[in-house]
Amino acid sequence: MPFSGPRWPIMPPSSAGPLTTFPAVLVSRGARSWYFGAGVSLLWLIGVGDAVIAQSSSTWSAVVGVALVVVFAVAFLVAAPLGWSLTLRGRRLVALGFFALSFTLMPWLGWEVCNVWTYVGVLIAVTVLPWRETWTSILALGGLSLLLGYLTEGWHEHVLSTPAIIISISLMMAAFARTLAAMNQLRATQAQLESMAVERERGRVARDLHDILGHSLTVITVKAELAGRLVEADPARARSEIGQVEQLARGALADVRATVAGFRGVNVSTELLAARSALEAAGIEADLPRSTDAVPEPRRELAGWIVREGVTNVIRHSGASRCRVRLASDAVEVADDGFGPSAASAGSNGLAGLRERVEAAGGTMTVGRGDLGGFTLRVAL
Repeated sequence: MPFSGPRWPIMPPSSAGPLTTFPAVLVSRGARSWYFGAGVSLLWLIGVGDAVIAQSSSTWSAVVGVALVVVFAVAFLVAAPLGWSLTLRGRRLVALGFFALSFTLMPWLGWEVCNVWTYVGVLIAVTVLPWRETWTSILALGGLSLLLGYLTEGWHEHVLSTPAIIISISLMMAAFARTLAAMNQLRATQAQLESMAVERERGRVARDLHDILGHSLTVITVKAELAGRLVEADPARARSEIGQVEQLARGALADVRATVAGFRGVNVSTELLAARSALEAAGIEADLPRSTDAVPEPRRELAGWIVREGVTNVIRHSGASRCRVRLASDAVEVADDGFGPSAASAGSNGLAGLRERVEAAGGTMTVGRGDLGGFTLRVAL
């Protein structure tokens, strides 16, 4: 029985995606996998070489014919990685060129050259052309092989065997290549999602550190200034303020460690206590609610962040003498009687981070001038 191509599926590339350069794709992981599977399948070309030698009229003819078989084998190995580095048009040209190369064996094999078209079909399959183009090309190869076999040999069993081998192995390889391509795309998507998760976590840590340190350092600065003014006038109170500065610094350090570890917890009750102390140290009247019962439990952490950032802005930017905080089941408001909205306050990083928190929780945040005449931060939960 004449040679009719490889009888088992060879290993397609592990990566069907295009690479940037041809030299790079030749040594890629996918190419190495391809070389192994494709190299095993080339054992079937030994039969082609024997047929070429048997049909040669001289030694020189045999040498040329065997050399062309070797060129065909090398082209099969290189054509697939080459196709992966090219555009769709380039992959089509590679497949067409390899198909044309098979006809160089016609002086020795005649129309039985279609017996090597299994390699052509496999190359079409693993270069990952559009699916419709792939299966129509493979069916066309099989149909052309059937037609040539019928015209040259008449109708018998062998006429069907070669087209069946071409179509079955090529379609099998096409399905396999597309499965691997889908897996690689899923892996790439997973890697992208992991990278996005890392970026989100970095953003969270940066935002929390800004909010925590911004508030803590603001209070520490205010209390240190107060202690400096009281050193001579009231040494005992100055020592008390310095002691509070130390406690705040230690607390800020603990908060930073907890934030980095992902265990930072904020509560509106503790933030109101801290706000009262910070406002009094800054000489600002603190008009704060006596109870936090109005805020539902699931919203108390977010309400704490709102109070923290709002009071920090009042101390830093407002020049106010009074700060008012109002809590409701569906809203939190921080207002002052200071200078009012400014570029420094309205466009601060702290407020930008707070807006992200609020929007992530499904709320809306507005800033502007309030009824006290100064800056107002309001969040609808």
